Amino acid sequence: MNEIPRPGRGADWLRNLAREKLAAGLSLDDLASAHPPRHSDFALNGGLPEQALLPRAKPAAVLAPLVLRDNGLNVLLTLRNAGLRAHSGQIAFPGGKIDPGESPLDAALREAKEEIGLERRFVEPLGWLDPYLTGTGYRIAPLVALIDPSFTLHINPSEVDEAFETPFAFLMDPANHRLDQREWQGKIRRFYAMPHEGRYIWGATAGILRNMYERLFSP
Repeated sequence: MNEIPRPGRGADWLRNLAREKLAAGLSLDDLASAHPPRHSDFALNGGLPEQALLPRAKPAAVLAPLVLRDNGLNVLLTLRNAGLRAHSGQIAFPGGKIDPGESPLDAALREAKEEIGLERRFVEPLGWLDPYLTGTGYRIAPLVALIDPSFTLHINPSEVDEAFETPFAFLMDPANHRLDQREWQGKIRRFYAMPHEGRYIWGATAGILRNMYERLFSP
């Protein structure tokens, strides 16, 4: 088992770990061919979505940005605008739908620029996690990237209320991966949650973080 990160672990350690554990590339065909993805909102609730969801699931990409600070690695997350029609007020990675003609890489970088003003020159892609299927019908391609800490953000208030950082070591510690549940569409749904300092990280975001832990650190 790889050691959970601690202060003092640097960029080269992260690059080597990503090279060993993450997928070097992920295409639209790769995203579409996961039938169904092993990682999804359904994984803790019977495992399989309704078959009708798979063919109409929309391709999306997110950036999982890791920022190397003096006190260690942090994960850069966003709080979605409270007025949005979908997933309002939830904690998320920068990301969204893949436009026609785009690759997952293009979409992840574009969405990060549009949502929080994170410019491409500060982003070093490290590798891909497994595709993630949401209950709302998105196939998400999650790109892990190392972010140069000299970046400056410019938040798009129509999409994001704020951006913030959470310690990578906290999010990669399975002791902090809580299983919560709530009723949704008449059924009890279970999901991962990782509350930290008053912020409730849950759902697809927590599911992708759980996959990051499993890919990087689990036996």
